[in-house]
Amino acid sequence: MLIGELSRRTGVSARSLRYYEAQGLLEARRGTNGYRAYDEDAVSTVRKIRALLRAGLSTEVIRQVLPCARGEQPGFDWCADLRAILDGELTDLDEQIEALRRSRGALVGLLEARG
Repeated sequence: MLIGELSRRTGVSARSLRYYEAQGLLEARRGTNGYRAYDEDAVSTVRKIRALLRAGLSTEVIRQVLPCARGEQPGFDWCADLRAILDGELTDLDEQIEALRRSRGALVGLLEARG
């Protein structure tokens, strides 16, 4: 299928699909006319990518975990190092949340001091 059809079927812009390809997340063949051609499984792959992006993973991390993703939710086959990668991402998110809480507390303190 061509990029326009993949875009329609997934609700993802052609620009994003080209970005996923550039990041090594999505594969396309090139026809003799130079157009990108995607296999049927590209629809599922794009849906997995979107789900992983919604979970806050970077494209770099997605590139590592995508081969282990199964289904469109996705679920995982617990490939080597997958647990460590996802645990690391969770730790990073927890640290970011804590930093935001500290910043929020500091801002509240400034507003209360203004009185």
